[in-house]
Amino acid sequence: MLDYDLFRSANDFAAAHDGFEDPLKAYVQASEILFVAGIVALFVFGTPLVRRAAVAAGLSAGLALGVAHFLAAAVGRNRPFIDHPHAHLLMAHANDPGFPSDHATGAFAIAFALVLRDRRIGIPALALALLLSVGRVALGVHYPSDVFAGAVLGLAAALVLWIPALRERVDRLADALGRLPVITSVVRRSS
Repeated sequence: MLDYDLFRSANDFAAAHDGFEDPLKAYVQASEILFVAGIVALFVFGTPLVRRAAVAAGLSAGLALGVAHFLAAAVGRNRPFIDHPHAHLLMAHANDPGFPSDHATGAFAIAFALVLRDRRIGIPALALALLLSVGRVALGVHYPSDVFAGAVLGLAAALVLWIPALRERVDRLADALGRLPVITSVVRRSS
């Protein structure tokens, strides 16, 4: 059972190394805010191309998380701290289904959408999504297959919105949003 063995190795390592666990926990707990703030900052302060990437990232995350919600309800997989009472739960978490990981789904949807549009911002986002996923496993709230499924789902959502007909609509939406007076005034003030 490779999934459990990988979980156990990461979880035991985090539990035994406070210097690793504490910063990882801080990042994992702040990750949602960081990813959302990153998209907003890219949209408000980015070039038109980056603005399109930010809108595609947000829409990809929304699509992927919507699918993940129904998939989690259909699969109903327990989290490792429920199945294995000896697992180290290193952060508070609800006993809801863990497959696929919502955090990994959203983070990878954002990262892959950014990679498709601009690799300079997408590759660091992928690294942050990977760190988030490793952290969720190490802290005891997911199996590796939970975060892997989230990554695949995030990639699929980003690729769906990369289909030319949908990409054109996303680009038009981003361009229209970028022309809103509130956005143009913020951009002028920051220049």
